[in-house]
Amino acid sequence: MLTTIQYGSQKLKINLSEPLDISISLRMDKTNVIAWYQKPPKIKKIKSVSKKDSTNFNSIYFNPHAHGTHTECVGHITKEFNSINKHLKQFFFLAEVITVAPEKMDKDFVISKKQMQFVLGNKKREAIIIRTLPNTKEKLSSNYSRTNPPYLLEEAVIYLRNKGIEHLLIDLPSIDKEKDGGKLLSHHAFWNTKGKTRFNATITELVFIPNAIKDGKYFLNLQIAPFENDASPSKPVLYEVLNP
Repeated sequence: MLTTIQYGSQKLKINLSEPLDISISLRMDKTNVIAWYQKPPKIKKIKSVSKKDSTNFNSIYFNPHAHGTHTECVGHITKEFNSINKHLKQFFFLAEVITVAPEKMDKDFVISKKQMQFVLGNKKREAIIIRTLPNTKEKLSSNYSRTNPPYLLEEAVIYLRNKGIEHLLIDLPSIDKEKDGGKLLSHHAFWNTKGKTRFNATITELVFIPNAIKDGKYFLNLQIAPFENDASPSKPVLYEVLNP
C-alpha cells in the first residue's frame, strides 16, 4: 500500500505494504547473538499446553544490552536513573541507511569522521542506520565477547551530533571500543554529557540490515517495549521512501 504523508515540511511517499524489519530476534539457544561476556538467554516453562495445562506460560531471562537489538538512552551512562520509556516519546523518523567498511587503526577497526562526512554530505536526517562490512548472516548469531569489534571514533559521533542526528542505529554491540577503561567516549559525545545533555537522543545497537536493503532514505519506526530501564529490546522497522 502506497501512501503520502506530511512529515514536517516534506511530503513523503511511503510503501507501507513492505516493512523492513532490521531487528535481531531473541532466541532461547546458543545461536542467539551474545555480547558482554553473558551466557545465552533462557526460557523457563512454567505451564505448557503440551503437558495438559490450559496455557503456555514462560519466564524469560535475558539482558537487553547483550542478547539482541536494543535501544538505550543516556541513562546507560548516568549516575541518575533515566528510563528509555520516559525519554523516547516519538517513534517515526526520517532516516538514512549507510554502508561503511571500518578502517584499520593500530590493532582496531574504526569508523571515522571522514567516512561519515563522505556518506552523509549535505543530507538532513533525524536518524542514521550504519551497516558495517563485511555484512554476513553470522551477525545474527555471533558471540562478540572478547573479539574487539569495530567501533565509532569520538570525532565521528561528534560530527553526527552536530549534524542533528538524534537516533543512531548500528549493527555492532556498541558504538564504543569493547575495552576502553570505562571511558565510553562515543556514548558521552552522542548524548553530550559534558554540555546540554540530549535526553531524547537514542542509540540502538545489534541491528541487522540485510544486503537487499539499499543505502538511502527511509522512514523509520523505532519500536520499544515499555521497560522502565536505561535500555529496552527494540524492533526498528524501515519503510522505503519512494520520492527523492
